[in-house]
Amino acid sequence: MLRKVPAITPGFWVTKVLTTGMGEATSDTLVHQLDPVVAVGLGFVGLVIALVLQFAAPRYRPWIYWLAVVMVAVFGTMAADVLHIQFGIPYVVSTLFFAIVLAAVFTIWYRSEHTLSIHTINTRRREVFYWLTVIATFALGTAAGDMTATTFHLGYFVSGVCFTILIAVPAVAHRWFGLNAIFAFWFAYIVTRPLGASYADWLGVSHARGGLNWGSGVVSAALTVLIVIAVALLSRNRQGVSDDQS
Repeated sequence: MLRKVPAITPGFWVTKVLTTGMGEATSDTLVHQLDPVVAVGLGFVGLVIALVLQFAAPRYRPWIYWLAVVMVAVFGTMAADVLHIQFGIPYVVSTLFFAIVLAAVFTIWYRSEHTLSIHTINTRRREVFYWLTVIATFALGTAAGDMTATTFHLGYFVSGVCFTILIAVPAVAHRWFGLNAIFAFWFAYIVTRPLGASYADWLGVSHARGGLNWGSGVVSAALTVLIVIAVALLSRNRQGVSDDQS
């Protein structure tokens, strides 16, 4: 089985952040335009279809992989929001809950495969662990971003700035202080979620909530166009395709 995930390049990180913002804005748009139950149901169906395509693909296909990431972003946002909005669970509690879920996935993955490296996603079981981890990181990142913006009253823009600084920490620590590369990757991967979502919320929410009031629908559409362009460029330039896929 060939690798089913992209190599880590600057293009990967740019596209990843775009998907997190798009997922936040799209989730908000669907929940407000449709019945929340219908919106969550559509998000779940979209996620299932995207993951079926991803698991069926014989190797990494940019458009399929990033479609799956986008749908994880949309549904992961909904999952985190449902706990808070529908069940009244505080963001601090949901953040802790999703952190425990993520830790459990990592623990089971490591005990089963003895590695958490994305460079060895070349078996079906490892691919399952990978996507379970991705889903957990999106839910955790969503809850964490909302926690800093609303519970801690930092606002969406300041939260975005904080996460922009935080995402640089693992890169610096890995380069200059020898931080484990796998830990550094997953740390940064988690942070991309609240990073992109915070800026997307800042662009979309009303002035009364500290935003620019562009509207979540406009932000979702704009980010979707940017994602399509980014994936097209990755496909054209074969960025993110590893040596065993050339």
